Amino acid sequence: MKENIEIRKKLLESVEMLSDEQLNQKVSDDSWSIMQVLDHLYLMESKLVKLMTRTVKEAPTELTSEKPIHLIIDRSRKFDAPAHFIPSNEFTSLDEMKQKLIHSRNTLIEFVEQTKDLNLDDKGMPHPVFGQINIKQWVPFIGLHEKRHLEQINEIKKTLK
Repeated sequence: MKENIEIRKKLLESVEMLSDEQLNQKVSDDSWSIMQVLDHLYLMESKLVKLMTRTVKEAPTELTSEKPIHLIIDRSRKFDAPAHFIPSNEFTSLDEMKQKLIHSRNTLIEFVEQTKDLNLDDKGMPHPVFGQINIKQWVPFIGLHEKRHLEQINEIKKTLK
């Protein structure tokens, strides 16, 4: 969780000096705005925590091998986000988005705290690229995924007017 917290700090610092207009500006019709990237991260984290919670409670025990989740930060490989993680096109202020991100992060921290004494290696959830990932790896995956999108945000910032 420590790395997740550090990545989130860097993510928020990277957008702090931008206006709401800049954050909501798309650099092309087929790309996301920075705010949409942040919304995607919020949607992913909040929905994954719900899924992980349900998986820990309800899923059968199964041995799931470690996956090379660190590869997600490689931006040379593009992936389409699953439909339930696609952000809205609505104009959002940074203050609003920060509140959403604080809420989703707090639920993740609460999940980690509540499951710290459980074996999370033997419960898994599917990932569209890596296949079945155990819950123990999903927590750092959230941070690595955010790191990937921090790079995307930095790319977008370079092209903003």
